[in-house]
Amino acid sequence: MAQPPDLFSQDLPVPGVSELTNQIKDLLETSFHNVDVEGEVSRPSQSGNGHIYLTLKDDKSQLPCVIWRSVAQRISFTPEHGQQLHLSGDIQVYAPHGRYQLIVKKARQAGVGALQQAFERLKQKLQDEGLFDAAAKKRLPSFPTRVGVVTSAQGAALQDIISTFDKRYPMLTLLVYHASVQGAQAAGELSRGIRYFSSRNDVDVVILTRGGGSLEDLWPFNEEVVARALFECPIPTISAVGHETDFCISDFVADVRAATPTQTVALMVPDINDLKFQVEEYHRTARSAMGNRLQSARDKVERFAKTYALQAVQEKVRTHRTHIDNLYRKALSSAELKLMKQRRALEQLTNRLEHQNPDAPLEKGYTRIWQSGNWIREPEGFSEEKPFEIQWKTKKREIKA
Repeated sequence: MAQPPDLFSQDLPVPGVSELTNQIKDLLETSFHNVDVEGEVSRPSQSGNGHIYLTLKDDKSQLPCVIWRSVAQRISFTPEHGQQLHLSGDIQVYAPHGRYQLIVKKARQAGVGALQQAFERLKQKLQDEGLFDAAAKKRLPSFPTRVGVVTSAQGAALQDIISTFDKRYPMLTLLVYHASVQGAQAAGELSRGIRYFSSRNDVDVVILTRGGGSLEDLWPFNEEVVARALFECPIPTISAVGHETDFCISDFVADVRAATPTQTVALMVPDINDLKFQVEEYHRTARSAMGNRLQSARDKVERFAKTYALQAVQEKVRTHRTHIDNLYRKALSSAELKLMKQRRALEQLTNRLEHQNPDAPLEKGYTRIWQSGNWIREPEGFSEEKPFEIQWKTKKREIKA
């Protein structure tokens, strides 16, 4: 092969980008013809004209690939994300972008992708150790008051959970531990967030969540360190990762799996409007039952008073009857008064839940700093070394670097 010219020689012209790119194109396309390669499919997509674009990768490198429609029509399967494929074709350089890609001529399946294999191996290992056992699952509390959430503070999943709680059960306090939800550092941050809430004694439930994504995006939730942090957490846990069809190792280890971040709220707490309806229904039922029992006793007395054997003591019966009527009226009046007081207490509680705002300064835009359960009123009382909570309006959001 001839030696390339010295581009820095003053006696030779320096080639332009197009000229050099064309030289690379000629070299690659001539040298890499009818090549074979095997790897894992990532993010396949099909254009409107039937062409398929995908990336073939292993643990160190990736290769852009194109399957033209004429070739795609001859393949007996559609490439899927995570699938292991054996491809044959030619290397082509796309000069406008200075990018090379494999133009696929043949494709066949080559087994399960490396990530999927790793997922199945870890799943089997943890299952054999008992981390998925139903007997180890903890029940969620019926009426939680404080909930810890491990997720990205900027993610849509957190916003969905906050808005749903505000509508369904607004008296709840959320504590948020910010953690990356994808990338190399995510698994460590997620596990630290779980263990952080595990060390507290003031949280009723811990939620691990993020939105949907590819297998690679969701992979931190398939890491063993996250699975073991969930299993060792003494607080009931919920895994709400991805969409309804996505399953991660965290879903099998957590005490409860939610199909979506929004469904998490429905699994945890009742709707406040349903609670109000139930209380009103109990009130109506109790009033009706008391009235029926009193009326039944009155009817029995009346039937007893009309029997032939007691005609001689009718006057005495009338006296008792009058006395019973008085007792009936007093009992009914007392019951109505008691029910009225209970209803008034219920209305006051409902008004407090819906309208009362003890934190009027917060409504004006002020905030409060809490640290170790104390309201920090002076700068001298604040420690930069400890996690703290910022409270605005009626919500608290915990911040931990």
